[in-house]
Amino acid sequence: MSAGGGAWPAPALAAVMARVAVTAEAVGPRFPLYAEPDGGRWTTTGRGSWTGGFWAGLLWLRARYTGDAADRRAAAACTARLEPWVRTDTATRGLILWYGTAPAGDDAGAAELRGRGAHAVLSAYDRELGLVPWGDALGGPRLLARVDGVPGTVPLLAGAGPQGVAAAAAHLHRHLDLCLGTGRGLALRPALRFDAAAGWQPCADPPPGWSRGRAWLLLAVADALLRPDPAAPGQAARLAEAAELLSAEGESPAAGLVPAADTARPDGPLDTSAAAITAVALLKLARVPGPRAAASAHRAEAILRRLAESHLTGPDSGRPPGMLLDGCYDAGKELAVRNELVWGDFFLALGLAALHGAVDITRI
Repeated sequence: MSAGGGAWPAPALAAVMARVAVTAEAVGPRFPLYAEPDGGRWTTTGRGSWTGGFWAGLLWLRARYTGDAADRRAAAACTARLEPWVRTDTATRGLILWYGTAPAGDDAGAAELRGRGAHAVLSAYDRELGLVPWGDALGGPRLLARVDGVPGTVPLLAGAGPQGVAAAAAHLHRHLDLCLGTGRGLALRPALRFDAAAGWQPCADPPPGWSRGRAWLLLAVADALLRPDPAAPGQAARLAEAAELLSAEGESPAAGLVPAADTARPDGPLDTSAAAITAVALLKLARVPGPRAAASAHRAEAILRRLAESHLTGPDSGRPPGMLLDGCYDAGKELAVRNELVWGDFFLALGLAALHGAVDITRI
């Protein structure tokens, strides 16, 4: 049930879960990426790309929601298809292998894959750079620091023993150094490239106003605050400051509950996926003791309610019900700018499931 006492999360969650079943029937063994806003037809990938873990995670959330053995088998089979990513050079293994396995609960196969992934990512940690590089699996230069290479990676690495915990902290704090800087206010740099002569240099893409940049980093900080390293108590204060900075920026009147895909284009497309990520991060922060816990919970529920009431298709919409519309894959390339996105669906489902009491948000 929602923190505010209302019953609204239940029908929204039911609609999203029903949409997962329809999507599963439509895509078969492939992985959904984004769907057309009118007919709901999915663009799919064979290996899942960086979003494959969110589809596996959605199937696990549905299996937990229905309690059906067939749904559980389907989720396990999808997670098994993520195995090649263990050996793939990309920091997005955090997104793929954490979110594709963490919702599985006590499933042995998912736990085994998560453990292998944690140690593989740990082996990619670069001590000189102080982080796990972006990698070259998705194209482009390998020595990048990107904010979307941090969420998922933090809790994934933390499962690789003491060395993993230390690497997770270093990876996160190095990204905070690079992407947030040390000045006052938020001057986010979502991606930087390492040059042997010039050091770290900001990349033009994604742009500084990229909506998911702030959301991804806030999610990673929230996960670190939920899993404090007892050997480094001083880190908590810095993480709390980063969380306040990142969440306070989202609370500005100009930001709204659903941000623009690029703050430099306030009249451009929105990004409901960034809003859903932010809501989950705030739900996690609400579990961290402190003066902002209640405000985080209140804003998280407000965001999720706005998504459910204003952006989720209903039975009389003329579209397949349960679609989270107005997600923006890439505003700069004008790619899928008002679509249903698989990771937007995942984070909306996770947030609704947490409000409904179906999952423990601190463990996913």
